[in-house]
Amino acid sequence: MSESTVDANVHPFPPRHEQIGLGESERQFRLLVQGVTDYAIYMLDTNGQIASWNAGGQRIKGYKADEIIGQHFSRFYTDEDRSTGEPARALETARTQGRYEKEGWRLRKDGTRFWANVIIDPVYDEDGRHIGFAKITRDITERREQQRALEVAQQAMLQAHRMEAIGQLTYGVAHDFNNLLTVITNSLDLIAVDSSDPQRVRRLIAGAQRAAERGSLLTRQLLAYSRRQTLRPETHDLNALIYGAESVLRRGVGENVEIELSLGRDLGEVHIDAPEFEAALLNLVVNARDAMPDGGRITIRSREHTQREREGRRTAGRYVVVTVEDTGTGMSPEVIEHAMEPFFTTKEVGKGSGLGLSQVYGFAVQSGGDVTIDSTQGGGTTISFYLPVRDGDTRLGEGDSGAPIKILLVEDDPDVQAMAIESLRFLGYAVLTADEGTAALEILTRDPEIEVLFTDVVMPKGMSGVDLFREARRIRPELRVLLASGYARGQLPTIPEGCDFIPKPYRVEDLGKRLGALLGHPPVPMAS
Repeated sequence: MSESTVDANVHPFPPRHEQIGLGESERQFRLLVQGVTDYAIYMLDTNGQIASWNAGGQRIKGYKADEIIGQHFSRFYTDEDRSTGEPARALETARTQGRYEKEGWRLRKDGTRFWANVIIDPVYDEDGRHIGFAKITRDITERREQQRALEVAQQAMLQAHRMEAIGQLTYGVAHDFNNLLTVITNSLDLIAVDSSDPQRVRRLIAGAQRAAERGSLLTRQLLAYSRRQTLRPETHDLNALIYGAESVLRRGVGENVEIELSLGRDLGEVHIDAPEFEAALLNLVVNARDAMPDGGRITIRSREHTQREREGRRTAGRYVVVTVEDTGTGMSPEVIEHAMEPFFTTKEVGKGSGLGLSQVYGFAVQSGGDVTIDSTQGGGTTISFYLPVRDGDTRLGEGDSGAPIKILLVEDDPDVQAMAIESLRFLGYAVLTADEGTAALEILTRDPEIEVLFTDVVMPKGMSGVDLFREARRIRPELRVLLASGYARGQLPTIPEGCDFIPKPYRVEDLGKRLGALLGHPPVPMAS
């Protein structure tokens, strides 16, 4: 065969990918890495010494290759991170877990900080030996600042919506408060002028009591929007709470909307924050009202439900279910999907803050329950929230010997003190009084039979109820303490562990329940 003869099975020119040898591939890869400027991409040896450097590293961190190669990578970390051993921990995590990724502050050559996203991967040779680490760093300071700015804007928006909600609620209840005060003040005036007719006096007192109770509930509704505090759960009968809030709910819907209650019997008790529950119920009723611009019917139901297996946020167990049904316009599937997100609203600008359903959902979840929505466009809406049933009595005021329990009442307002004395005596307690902290401590020192200290939080002469609590417990470690105040809990000094708190205004029944819980006694039944 001549030299010009070519074997048909041999290609005169190999494919292009075979022409590029391993060295050429490595050269192109190095050019690629070197050309990247948005990321610092470099190699570390097994000890963390920098073995290579790219243009991104120089742009982000300010070092040229000859300035940084051979240096330990920990020089990019802050003093705080170096003192806690973060660089070594990063390499160990990458080596043992196959990857390390984290965000944090890093240092440039000029000493300035930037917020970095860092990834470290271990590198092995052909024989599986660990020969170093590949490290990628990205400067995400701008993204972080944008996120922080967004968070600030969201917080500002939340505050604006809260203030809008407070304003709307305040405007709405101002008229009611004036009516309630009219009832109370005129009832008292009429009793003062002529108290000779006992039946007339009882009728006026009953009217004033109802007005005061409605005013107390309105105040708690307002505080539900303005306060920033954790839930204070107690054991409650939900039906009783719903009946108690009925008048507020009816006023909230107006004249062209009918409210119907259909409450189940023999429901288990729940452990919830009552004002937050009432606020949640009011939110649902107001939303239902807004879905019926031409009028309609709202039905509030309660029933007990046994959950056999986990579903959504609900674990197996017993729940009391409260549903609010309306005959309104209903929701589309898309609206239902977002209905419980903060600020989501389908109402016109200025007509709603979008906080209502998110408050309901947050309350239910914090209480160990859940919320569901069942709705069709044009077919009305049913919103149900599930609250778990609480897992499951000597007469109040009597000790083991049958003698009345002694309570030291500390209250500087004479009218409030007189009312509290009558309430405590009605509940069967023996009452001693003081109008400031120093006098109270003297009484506690000389009378070891006092079992309960019942004190206002805000008092004169420099000693608050919290200060008195601490001094009293130093003298009498076993003493039970109940604090009271007309301020919202979030506006007061931190209430210490080891004592209970009752907000003003309180009813005799509420006071009895608090003291009963404090002493481990059942409450005194109140006359209807």
